[in-house]
Parts: sequence; structure tokens; C-alpha cells
Amino acid sequence: MKTINELIIEKDSGWKLVKEWIGAAKNKVEILPADPQKAKDALYKTQVTTSSPMGAIVYNTGGLLVDNGWIRILGSGSAKLNRTLPDWNKGKSFKEFGETPSFLLIADDALGGFYLLNGGGLGQDVGKVYYFSPDNLEYEALDISYSEFLEFCFNNDLDKFYAESRWKDWKKEVSVLEGDKVYNFYPFLWTAEGTDINKVSRKVIPVEEQYSLNIDLRKQLGH
Repeated sequence: MKTINELIIEKDSGWKLVKEWIGAAKNKVEILPADPQKAKDALYKTQVTTSSPMGAIVYNTGGLLVDNGWIRILGSGSAKLNRTLPDWNKGKSFKEFGETPSFLLIADDALGGFYLLNGGGLGQDVGKVYYFSPDNLEYEALDISYSEFLEFCFNNDLDKFYAESRWKDWKKEVSVLEGDKVYNFYPFLWTAEGTDINKVSRKVIPVEEQYSLNIDLRKQLGH
């Protein structure tokens, strides 16, 4: 594994660029504070340099909350988003730190949907982002890179992307939702009975529980 000094590249920091993108963003983006020691630890475990947008976010932020916290982009963890990118992936996309992950879980949403960066485990398009959608339990290829994913979060019309998935008072509820929790819906969103988001019941559960549930249900459905 590369040392922390090899990963921190002061002269060519990607953070300057990411900060510019956030400054020009159409959607609301909240930068969560990073704890310097945790940030170093998370960067070392992720094994990416700070010249990349992902490394810059891990090292310089506790994560990013987009659109009132609807999308949570993982960094090095903070009070509002109490997960680090590498620790969240351990046991899901790799067993031990330093291994090349088959994918990386880079972000998730309040709906229980997960964004993954393909490391080879999802298809031939390595380096592209997929959405593990709660309304069909499929890995949907978005055909965008990590940088383009940030652009999507910051500037895309998220009301349009999530057109059928936002209930009437979502903004008020999601803005106080903890970053390690998601909404769990019943009937499931992928069932015929669960197609109307305003008619299903919802409760808050740990994101870990929802991720495991999605994986288990996908297997049961024979995907």
C-alpha cells in the first residue's frame, strides 16, 4: 500500500477543482467538516491520491450532502454522515484494505438507492458509475465517471431523475435524516403495490440494514 505521504499531493490538489464545482452548483451542497486524523486514515485505506476528486473529497471533507441531504457522497465521516468511504465498503466490495475492490460504494440516497463505481465487478466499463435502484433492484449503468457523477449531483435536475420517488413532504423529513439512515418502504418500491410513493408506508432504518436487504432480495428474485 502507498504511504499517506505518497497519497497527499499538495501541489496538485483536486480539492480546488471540486470546490469550484460546488461553488457553481445549481443544487444545494453542504460540505461536512473533516477530522484531520480520520481524513488521513480514510485516505490511506482508500489508496487514492488527493489529486483525484475522490481523494480530495475523502481527505478534505467528512462527506457531501446534496439537495437537503437526499444524496450523501461519502468522505472521511462526520457527525451528520457517520461513515467513511473505505470503512463502509469493507466486507462489501473487498475483504481487507489494500485489495483492489470489484466496485466502490461512493454515495447513496435517502430512498435506499446506492451509487457504485465499477472496479470490474459490474461489467466491462471500469471507472463508470452504476445506480443500485430500490425500485427494481437492478444495477443501472449511468455511463458516467466519478467526476461526471459529481457534476450530476451538483447540477442535474434531481426532481426529474427522482420523479416518481419523492413524496409530498420529503424535503422537511430528509433534511433531518441522519446520514447513516435511510427510508425503508412497504410495500417494496419494486412491487406493483409500491409504485405510488405517496401511498406506501415508510420508516427510518440503518443504511447497513437496507443494503443487506436489497442484496438478499435481489438474490431471492434470481437476479
